[in-house]
Amino acid sequence: MAMKPTVVLYPVPAMGHLVPMVQLAKLFLLYDFDVAVVLVHSSMKNPSVDSFVARVSAAHPSMSFHHLPRPAEPAPIFLEAIGRNNPELLRFLADFRQTSDVRAVVIDFFCTAALSITADLGLPCYIFFSSGASDLAAFLYLPFLYSTIDVSLGDLGDAPLNFPGLPPVPASHLPREMMRREDELCKGIVGLFDRMPDADGFMINSFELLEAETVAALRDGVCVPGRRMPPIYCIGPLIEDQSRAAVGGKEEKAECVAWLDEQPRGSVVFLCFGSMGSFSVEQLKAIATGLEKSGQRFLWVVRAPLGENGSHQSLVPPAEPDLEALLPEGFLERTKQRGLVVKSWAPQVEVLNHEAVGGFVTHCGWNSTLEAITAGTAMVAWPLYAEQKMNKVFLTEQMRLAVTMEGYDKEMVAAEEVETKIRWLMESEGGRELRERMAAMKERAAEARREGGSSQQAWLEVVNILKEG
Repeated sequence: MAMKPTVVLYPVPAMGHLVPMVQLAKLFLLYDFDVAVVLVHSSMKNPSVDSFVARVSAAHPSMSFHHLPRPAEPAPIFLEAIGRNNPELLRFLADFRQTSDVRAVVIDFFCTAALSITADLGLPCYIFFSSGASDLAAFLYLPFLYSTIDVSLGDLGDAPLNFPGLPPVPASHLPREMMRREDELCKGIVGLFDRMPDADGFMINSFELLEAETVAALRDGVCVPGRRMPPIYCIGPLIEDQSRAAVGGKEEKAECVAWLDEQPRGSVVFLCFGSMGSFSVEQLKAIATGLEKSGQRFLWVVRAPLGENGSHQSLVPPAEPDLEALLPEGFLERTKQRGLVVKSWAPQVEVLNHEAVGGFVTHCGWNSTLEAITAGTAMVAWPLYAEQKMNKVFLTEQMRLAVTMEGYDKEMVAAEEVETKIRWLMESEGGRELRERMAAMKERAAEARREGGSSQQAWLEVVNILKEG
C-alpha cells in the first residue's frame, strides 16, 4: 500500500501560534495528507498547551504529536532556545523520513532557524504566518529599514515608519523586542526576519480582500528590496471551532452563553483581552466605572491583575481573580441586571457569533481579530503587547473595521473614554456604519473560503504543489 503524503508542522508552544497551526493541520487532513506536529522543547511553555494537545490528539488520531527531547545546551532566550532544538529536529526528520513520505515541513516564523535543517535534508520548507499579511510585510521590510537608519526604533518615539503597502506606523507601535538594536534579542529577531525569504513560500492566516494592498506589495517584492520574494498563499481565515459539537458535543452550555440567550439581539458589548492580557487593579476599576456609566449591556472576561513588573505577558496563567476585591464596591450588584463578569475565560468564538453580541472590545491579537471578522462583530481596539498596536493601525486606518480606545498607549485608559467609546459603538450613526462594514467583511471572509474563493484556490495550489512533489 502506498504511503500517504505527509507534512511535518513545527509550531512554537504558545497558544496563539499553536491553535492556528492545528487548524492548518486539520486542513491537510481533509485533503488526504498525514500530519506530524513536532513540538520544540521550551521552558516557556504555557501549561494549557498540554491539555490542548491531548484534546486534539483524542479528536484526530491521524494527527500525531512528537515532543523533541531537551536540547544538550538549553538557552535562556526564547529565540535561541528554539534554535537549540535544531540537532534534535534533524534527528527526528531523518528518522521519520525512513517510514513516511514527507513532502514538506511547515514552520512557525519563530522557528526560522529550522530552514538550515530542511535545506540540509533537501525538504521544501514553508513558513506558516499566523498573523496578518500586514504584519508580515512590516517584519520582512524591517531588516532593510534598520540598514538605512543608525538609531534604534526606540529612539524614534511616535515618528511614523513607512512600510510598503501599509499606512504609516508609529515606531513606538512595533513589538518592544524590536526597539533596541544593540540588544541580543532584537538582533536575533531582525536576523530571523532577514532569513524568512529563504523559505519556499508563506502560508498566511488571512484572505486577500482583507489586506489587498499589502498582499500586492508582498507579491511585488518591494518588502524585500534586492531579494527574491517567495510565493505567498493567503489561506485564511483559519479559526478554531469551539462549538460543543466540534469538541465532542458533551460539554454543558457555558453560563455566559445561557446568559446571552436571555439578552436582546445585538445589545451586548463583549470585552475580552486574550489568553495573556491582564490589567492593573486601577485599570480594572476604570473599565468597571465606564461600563456602569455607559448604560449598555456587557459581558466582560476579567483575568487576575498584572504582576509586579507590570508586564501584560505572563506565561504562567495567574490565579482566579477575586472579583469582589478587584472591582468597585457594589459594582457587581448594581449591574447584575444588564452585565455579566466571568473569570479568566469564555468560549470566545461562540460568544462572538451569538446574536445578542453587538460589539467587541479586543486586544487586537490576530486570532481574535479573525474570529470577530468571521462573526461580523464590530471592534473597539485596545492593543496591549506584541504586534497588537500594529494591528490596531491596520484595523482602524486601512481596513476600517475598528475604532480606537484612546489612551491604550498611555499608562491608563480613563473611565470616561470606556463609557464614550462603548456608547459610540452601540448608539451612534458612526457605530452603525462600522457594524455594516463588518457585516460586509464577514461575507467576504466566507466567500474566500468557499469553492472558487481566493483562500480556497490558494490552498488548492499548495495541495497540488505538495502532492505532485
